[in-house]
Amino acid sequence: MSAKFGPIGVLTVSDRVFQGEYEDLGGPAVCHWLQPRLLDPIEFEQVTVPDELDQVCECLNDMATRCALVVTTGGTGIGPRDITPEAMTLCCDRMLPGFGEKMRAASWEAVPTAILSRAAAGLIDSCLVINLPGNPKAVDECLEAIWPAIPHAVEIAGGSIGKTRDAAESPHPHGESSSS
Repeated sequence: MSAKFGPIGVLTVSDRVFQGEYEDLGGPAVCHWLQPRLLDPIEFEQVTVPDELDQVCECLNDMATRCALVVTTGGTGIGPRDITPEAMTLCCDRMLPGFGEKMRAASWEAVPTAILSRAAAGLIDSCLVINLPGNPKAVDECLEAIWPAIPHAVEIAGGSIGKTRDAAESPHPHGESSSS
């Protein structure tokens, strides 16, 4: 079975961006941060949806059929319309709590309110889905913290984002299971 290699999905979850009231800064920040770390040509599929649970779930599930990696931005706070983590819980087969823990820990030093973030990560079939805050500075901080593990997690899940730079080497020889 070959690894899934397709575009990287970038999903902005924001009522105001969807309605055209604000420019999307989070989605482009994700692409800008990832691009220099991807050594193989890869496309980004950028989509914006409002903070509506059914629309976020539908988009996540759809993107997961084509993408080995989907990164969301926005909707991770504690506001009444912040529902991205709830969508993740509904869509993901397995949650990967270490990603959210690492992002909050990395952001804590600069922004003590980062502890309010509910950013998460999980798997929809063989697609790694990672939630990031919508603020471009927070996008950079969070991706910097978790990037070393992303390519390996995508590979273990059965996908590929091609050759990368600045990521951790696989702790397992090619083909060896990481079961514990």
